[in-house]
Amino acid sequence: MSNKAIPALAAVLLLGSAAAWHWWPRIAPTAALPPPVTAPPEAEAPIANPMTAAPEAGAAALPALGESDAPFTAALAALPGAGALGAFLRPENLIRHLVATVDNLPRHRLAEELRPLKATGGALLVSGGDEQATLDARNAARYAPLIAILGRVDMRAANGLYQHYYPLFQRAYQDLGYPQGYFNDRLVGVIDHLLATPHPAGPPALVRPKVYWEFADPELEARSSGQKLLLRMGNDNAAVVERKLRELRALVATGGGTGQRANQ
Repeated sequence: MSNKAIPALAAVLLLGSAAAWHWWPRIAPTAALPPPVTAPPEAEAPIANPMTAAPEAGAAALPALGESDAPFTAALAALPGAGALGAFLRPENLIRHLVATVDNLPRHRLAEELRPLKATGGALLVSGGDEQATLDARNAARYAPLIAILGRVDMRAANGLYQHYYPLFQRAYQDLGYPQGYFNDRLVGVIDHLLATPHPAGPPALVRPKVYWEFADPELEARSSGQKLLLRMGNDNAAVVERKLRELRALVATGGGTGQRANQ
C-alpha cells in the first residue's frame, strides 16, 4: 500500500466513527444489535453511486475480509503525522465494525460492541443544576485528538483508497443483512443525513428523567444517534467533521444510477 493511499483509509474510518467514539454509552444505555440475518430477496434496483474506478497500477492485492485486520490496522497506525491513531483503534473486525457503525448512525441506537474506536474515560460534563442543566462546552475538548487527525486528511487520497478497499466494504455490508445492498449508496445517504443536523446557537438544555441525560428539546431528543452525537461534540468540532463529510461526498457520490447491485 503506498504512503499516498494510507491517509485515505484513515479518513473513511474516522468519518464513520468519530461521532460514535465517545458519547452515546454515557448518555443512554445502548441495546445490542441482533446478529446479522439473511434478508429476504430484494428487487434489484439501479445503483445510484457506482464505484467505477479501475484498480491503481501496482496496488497490492486485497486480503480476504476475515484476514484484513492486520494490514488494515498497520496502514492506519502508519499514517504520517497521526501516530496516536493506533491508540484509539479496536483492531478486531475493523471493516465490519465500520460498516455497521455507518449503517446505524441514522438510527436511534448505536451498539457499543461494534464501535471501530475505543471509548475514553471520564464523565459527561453538565453545567447548571438538574433544573437548568445544559451541555458543558468543555466536553468538546475530548474530541480534540480525533478532530485534529481528521482535519489533516486529504480527502482525494481518501477517495482513492476507499475505492481500492471497496470490495471489502461491500462484502461486509452484504454480510450485515443486505445481500442486494450497495454500501456506497448507503454511505452517501448517511452523509446526507448527518449534514442535515441542526446546530442550536447556544448549549443545548438537558433533562434527566431517570438516570441518563437527554435533550430537553423533544425535537432534538427525537434525532438519530448520529445527529445527536454531532450535536454533543460542539459546533466547532461538528463544523470540521461536516466540512470533511462534504469533501468526501463530492468524491464518492458519483451519481451514475445505471449499474446493478453487486453480489460480491
